[in-house]
Amino acid sequence: MYSCPECEQLINQASEVCPYCGADQKALADTELLLAGKIPKPTRTNYRRVAAVCGILLAILWAIAWFAVPWKLSGSKTEAEARARESLAAIQQAINTYQQSEGTVPPSLETLGDTVRRAAQSAQLSHYTLQYTPGKSDPTGRITAYTLTARAGNFGYRSFYTDESATIRATTEDRAPTVQDPALNPQP
Repeated sequence: MYSCPECEQLINQASEVCPYCGADQKALADTELLLAGKIPKPTRTNYRRVAAVCGILLAILWAIAWFAVPWKLSGSKTEAEARARESLAAIQQAINTYQQSEGTVPPSLETLGDTVRRAAQSAQLSHYTLQYTPGKSDPTGRITAYTLTARAGNFGYRSFYTDESATIRATTEDRAPTVQDPALNPQP
C-alpha cells in the first residue's frame, strides 16, 4: 500500500488509477521521475539486427529479380535469335537426313532423336517455342512437305518460319510467322 500523490489516500500498489480521485498513477510516476532528474533511458534500437534484416530482404529481392528477368537467363536479343536460327538449321538437317533414308519427312520430331531434342531445348532456353507441322500425305502415304516455326516468347524478338525449301523467313510482329514473311539472308 502507498499514498496517492494527488489525494494522499492509501491505495494498492498495483492500481493504475486512484479509486478516490481518478489520477493516473503511471503518468504521475513518470512525472515524479522527470522532476527528480531521473529520466528513463529510451530503448536503443539494435542497429545490427536492423542491418541484418535489411540485408536478408535485399538478398531475397535480388534472388527474385534474378529469376524474374528473362533476358538475364537467355542472353541478348541477338544471341537468342541466333540460337533459334541454329536450332531450326539443326532440325532441318535432321529432317533432310531422315527424308533421304526413309523417302518421307517424319510424322513428328520425336522420331528424330536426341539431336533434335537438344536443338529444341536450346531454343526453349532462349524463350522460343518450336512447332513442327508435317504436310498431307500423298496417295502412296509419303509426306513431302512440312513447316517449322520458332515463335519468340519475348516482345520485339523475331519469330522464324521455314519449310522444305530451307528458306528462313522472319517477322517481328506479335504473331506466328508465315510463308508470306520476308526471307532472311543466309546465316554467316
